[in-house]
Amino acid sequence: MSVDPEHASASGRTRSQRPRRSHREIADELRSRIRSGELRPGQRMPTQAQLADEFDVERGAVRQALRILQLEQLLTNVSKGSPATVAGVPGPARPVAGPAAPPQPTMVGLAPRIATAFAAPHVRIDALCLTSVSLTLAIGEPLRQIHAGQLKPAKIDVRVLLPSRDIELAFPAPVDAADGGLLHRRWLAQRNAQGLVLRQNLLALRTTHGIDVRVYFRALPFTPPVKLYLLNGAEALFAYYTLGRREREIEHEHVELYDADGTRSMLFAFERRAGQGDAAFVEQSHLWFDALWETISSDLVLAS
Repeated sequence: MSVDPEHASASGRTRSQRPRRSHREIADELRSRIRSGELRPGQRMPTQAQLADEFDVERGAVRQALRILQLEQLLTNVSKGSPATVAGVPGPARPVAGPAAPPQPTMVGLAPRIATAFAAPHVRIDALCLTSVSLTLAIGEPLRQIHAGQLKPAKIDVRVLLPSRDIELAFPAPVDAADGGLLHRRWLAQRNAQGLVLRQNLLALRTTHGIDVRVYFRALPFTPPVKLYLLNGAEALFAYYTLGRREREIEHEHVELYDADGTRSMLFAFERRAGQGDAAFVEQSHLWFDALWETISSDLVLAS
């Protein structure tokens, strides 16, 4: 039996014999190489043809992966022609906001903005989301800086709106209605666990650093189709929950569901000082959040 060289990899296996990587998996691998130092700032990346051969995919998947890393400001000069270049190490400047700011995946764009917000004497963060996992992860860095003595806020107020445990979620939703109970238990466990970690980590600052900390949670009677973060009255960060069909193993059962990966949702940044349009968006976002908080939301108890 002969193998067409055009479809054979360096290992001798044909593409049909090997599982295809998605463009997101390729981006994850390249991101890891950049952050580990294997790919250094200023270094040229392998060509798209070389990357396609390495990952055994079409060049289109490689281009999609490179564009993701360009949006994350890890690569420059991404084009069909010459190889991309690893970006330089970002400095301490404030993240760009306003019309010129490119959207970034939530776990890339949220953390530096949260850290900047914690430089204020009075930190005020409002969040509306499906779970608080992105916020909990993003607050890890400013907490580290507080413990290292690099940040010293006097007061921290955090308000979080999450879906009520008593509603039927629009998503995550099972493809087979019989799996609805499994999904709801999984989501509720994650909602409660992440909320408890967030609250405990922040409240611990009272004892360790004497910071006046208040953390509040309230429950929404609907599934939010978007996530929103409001920082110190000055910034609004907004992302859509984009649904896809996925597979998960939950309580040792294989479940097909419609769900969104919130940590990868593209985050759009708006800042009051960036112009009239941004200022209006920030103001209206605060009015919307306050209206939900004060009207149709209800008490939320995070069960351990």
